[in-house]
Amino acid sequence: MLRVRNVLIDLQLLSVQFVCDLSACKGACCEEGDLGAPLLNEEVQELKADLPAILPYLDKSGREHIAVNGCCGQADDGEWVTQTVGGKACVFAVQHGGIWKCGIEKAHRAGATGLIKPISCHLYPIRIEKVGSLDALYYHKWAICAPACSCGAAMKVPVYQFLKSALIRWYGSDWYEELDETAEAYLRQMGT
Repeated sequence: MLRVRNVLIDLQLLSVQFVCDLSACKGACCEEGDLGAPLLNEEVQELKADLPAILPYLDKSGREHIAVNGCCGQADDGEWVTQTVGGKACVFAVQHGGIWKCGIEKAHRAGATGLIKPISCHLYPIRIEKVGSLDALYYHKWAICAPACSCGAAMKVPVYQFLKSALIRWYGSDWYEELDETAEAYLRQMGT
């Protein structure tokens, strides 16, 4: 792993190439999985506060589910997650042309909310774990993202570059610049 300030970087974030290909995967990450998207405590509060502004941008099934069950819940381990409709699609997922997209992001683009989307979604396929006082960023491999790996390989874009805006959102532009410099130096040293 590399270290950039108080963040450990899994070397796969430099070596795995990844660019989402929604035309191939159809946004399956919004529909697949056992639970909804992981949420930070502050995101739960923000979602609940902005819910009236977000609801008009959601599918009918999502709105109906939220009316009965709320938008967020806790998993067995106590972690906050978005609710899912029938144990499948996130309540905030909307279909457009057969592709799942984020209704929160749709509301954000329309200026209805300052929320972009949960940071766990924005950073995906990067996941964050705590290692003492440090964040450890690692690559989460999921079979449904095989098209993103193929697209990334064709475009020669590593995970950390694809997720530049999400990483800047979370850690800031100065940190990202340091990550980019550290990554480039490491890759030169490795001869790649």
